[in-house]
Amino acid sequence: MSEARDARAATAGDRDHWIEHRRGDGELVGWMLPEGEGFAVVDLLGRELSGPVDWFAAETLLEERGLRYLAEPFVLEREGAAALRVRITEVSTERIRVKKDDFGAIDAPQREFVLPWPAPTALRPFERDDEPGGPFGL
Repeated sequence: MSEARDARAATAGDRDHWIEHRRGDGELVGWMLPEGEGFAVVDLLGRELSGPVDWFAAETLLEERGLRYLAEPFVLEREGAAALRVRITEVSTERIRVKKDDFGAIDAPQREFVLPWPAPTALRPFERDDEPGGPFGL
């Protein structure tokens, strides 16, 4: 879905009508936005996952998406600087906090970045083509 749609959907007025969807353990996994006869699905990063679908399909999409994607590496594209492999450390509707991926090294210097919510397009999932030795600050 487009960044413009994400930004429109994230306005405070629109969020008043968002329907939270939680897992069985109570953890929030996303929202369903009433849209026409159906519901658009939005993940915790504020990114729209579908156009209008029925209630059951919206719940199923959020359940299948879950939270595991938040533990995966991402790439943060930076204007005027090399892209970095990052990990998400915090997500809220106030902000998204990421840190340079330190691959678990306890003595690595910490570099954190605070991003707006919904997530900008500059934050994208790490892909196989983003291998070490490439331009991603690895």
